[in-house]
Amino acid sequence: MADSDLFTYMQRRPTVERPLLGLTILVVEDSRYASEAMRLLCLRSGARIRRADSLRAAHLHLRVYRPSVVVVDLGLPDGSGLDLIRDLAGARRQMAILIATSGDHAGETAARTAGADAFLPKPVTSLAAFQSLLLAHLPPSRRPRGPRPANDDQVHPDRLALQDDLIQIAELLGSDGGADRLDYVAQFVGGLARSAGDGALAQAAAELA
Repeated sequence: MADSDLFTYMQRRPTVERPLLGLTILVVEDSRYASEAMRLLCLRSGARIRRADSLRAAHLHLRVYRPSVVVVDLGLPDGSGLDLIRDLAGARRQMAILIATSGDHAGETAARTAGADAFLPKPVTSLAAFQSLLLAHLPPSRRPRGPRPANDDQVHPDRLALQDDLIQIAELLGSDGGADRLDYVAQFVGGLARSAGDGALAQAAAELA
């Protein structure tokens, strides 16, 4: 997208149907399945999305782009999402909203202490919940005018994204990473199981842990 096109996009007003129009959301998420859910939510809401699958990738993005919203998964392959939240909260960018996300609701307190504006529990599938959370932290000038009807739609990520995550898990288990790698895999599988609503996968995560 050319600079002139990007400027035009950023000037577009949000509407009742697309209340997040004009926002760019950076999703820092290692799961392709969870990322696909976020992509669908952003698409339905009018927001542009960029994805980083690690802390390192997120920092590379942030050197180039200034997202309106950063959604950070707390469990990442190269460290804790809390570290990124602390860094961004300490150097707050204009209009940057920091949202933590995790399948472990116990992480909410730590995320808010680190500087997160809000916590988005997984699985993230409700369009109304997603939009309401972001709109609550936007300035009035960035919200759609007039009443906004509630939308109870749920997004359903492509199961191929789940398959990609399972392949990634198999590759991680086949590599030599020691106890730390195993802890990460157990956390990843547990989060994936919650996002996909897969009881058998949740049991496998518990056994792995």
